[in-house]
Amino acid sequence: MKVLRIQDLEIKLKKSFKAKNISIKIKPFEGVLVTVPMLVSFKLAEDFVKTKIKWINKNLNKVQKQEQSYTFFSANSSFKTRSHLVNITSTELSKNTVHIENTNVKVLISKKLSISSEENQLYIRNIILEIWRKEAKEYLPKRVKALAIDHDFNYQKLTIKNTKSRWGSCSFDNNINLSLHLMRISNELIDYVILHELVHTKVKNHSSKFWETLEKHCPNSKILDKELKKYSLRIF
Repeated sequence: MKVLRIQDLEIKLKKSFKAKNISIKIKPFEGVLVTVPMLVSFKLAEDFVKTKIKWINKNLNKVQKQEQSYTFFSANSSFKTRSHLVNITSTELSKNTVHIENTNVKVLISKKLSISSEENQLYIRNIILEIWRKEAKEYLPKRVKALAIDHDFNYQKLTIKNTKSRWGSCSFDNNINLSLHLMRISNELIDYVILHELVHTKVKNHSSKFWETLEKHCPNSKILDKELKKYSLRIF
């Protein structure tokens, strides 16, 4: 790993055996990362980055605006998930630790590194992500099964993932995928997403027939669809 500083920008360069070309990625709270093929020198990668500074600045500004919409975690703060309360505090311990007791989660952040650091913010987010995953696995399978029985649908397998582009999907073989981020929205919207995918077990597109069928099983489906669009899968 090498750190390059250009025009007040901190850019990380990392060698990779898998990379075939030099690539630049900008992610929230992770900054600018340049992946460099093993046979390409850092000097050549630096020269390439310098030609892309205008592009980096433009996209970095977009990402920084996105970061502002994320929840920021501070010391002595708390975060409520569907059924857990996460309390965040500072500790004199040398490393971060987590204590879970029933529905109470205590996150202790070591004072060795500021709680506002990128590393610690991601650490807290990942803990919350795992809590949502646990809640999703406890709630969604039972709810999908119940709605399928009530509305006379059949599906093959249910998978719960940390998807960042779709709330749910249904394969040609009627395997249903649901996002664990459903735990962030209301029961009414969760049921809408589930029924949406269950209808896809019979209608494999978004034709008028699909929406007519969905409306029979989920009244006001168009209104719920608009409501769902107010939420993002990429932020807390």
